This record gives sequence, C-alpha cells and structure tokens, in this order.
Amino acid sequence: MDSPDADGLLAEQLLRLTRRVHRIQKHHLETRGLGITPAQSRLLRTLAHYDSPPRMADLAERLEVVPRAVTTLVDALEASGKVRRVPDPTNRRVIRIELTEDGGRALRELHGARRAAAEDILAPLTDEQRAVLGGLLDTLVDGTSAPADSASVPAGGADAARGPGRDC
Repeated sequence: MDSPDADGLLAEQLLRLTRRVHRIQKHHLETRGLGITPAQSRLLRTLAHYDSPPRMADLAERLEVVPRAVTTLVDALEASGKVRRVPDPTNRRVIRIELTEDGGRALRELHGARRAAAEDILAPLTDEQRAVLGGLLDTLVDGTSAPADSASVPAGGADAARGPGRDC
C-alpha cells in the first residue's frame, strides 16, 4: 500500500465483494424456493447457536439490531412455521423463540445454499489461495495476527483453514 488512496481502493474492493456475496447468496436462496430473506436466514442461523430458546432481546443483541427488527423477522418466520414463540418456564411474562422442525429443515437447506454460494465465489482460487484468504479473513474478523503457518493448507482442505464455527 504505497499511496494513501490504496486503503480506499481496498475498502471499495471489500464492499464490492460483500455485495457480490449477498447477491450470490440471495440467488441461491431464491433457487431453493425457501421464501426466506437473507435477514431471516441470519436470524435462523443465530437461533440455532443457542442451547435453549433465547428471548427476542437476546437475538437483537447478538444480531446487533434493534429489538423491533427482530420482532418483524420473527413474525414472518413464525407465519411460515419456521419458528414459534414459547413461554419461559420460569417467568410467564418472558417469551422465547424456538426453531420448529420445519425451521430445522430450512436451516439445512440454507446451509447448502450458503455452501453453494461460497463455492461459486471461491471457484477461481486454488486450495493454497483459499487457505491464505481464510487466514487473512480470520485476522480481519478477530483483529489479531494470523499464525505464521496459516498459509499452508490443512489436511481437511480450505474449509478446515477457517476452523470450526466459521460457517454462521
């Protein structure tokens, strides 16, 4: 990065890539006919990471959105049978959100759509380039330096380079 504008160019490239990722994921969602928006998909994936049904306020905090946005998403997902509101067993005033069986099936389809989108995006890269990219993205996401050997492809391939839990 020799010039002051190089960071601006890099930022623009990241934004364009983000838009491309969203466009391709949206296409794969539409192709599978799930009737789920990218925001609803994100809520379902987040919901699946809880050990027990969370409150809407918990979802809003984890998703980093206002509670009203979660209400709108939950309303739509509940109407389509993907989630349901359930009373808290210890406090009747509290409502929790749980994934339904249909929601679990949708989540598996979403996972497949995301995997297909990732394959489309990463298709031009070699396994080595994918491993390097995975290490660089981990550095950006975590805000810490990647290990020196992150450029090597692990036995599990490029997906293993990103480690567990990076698929949400």
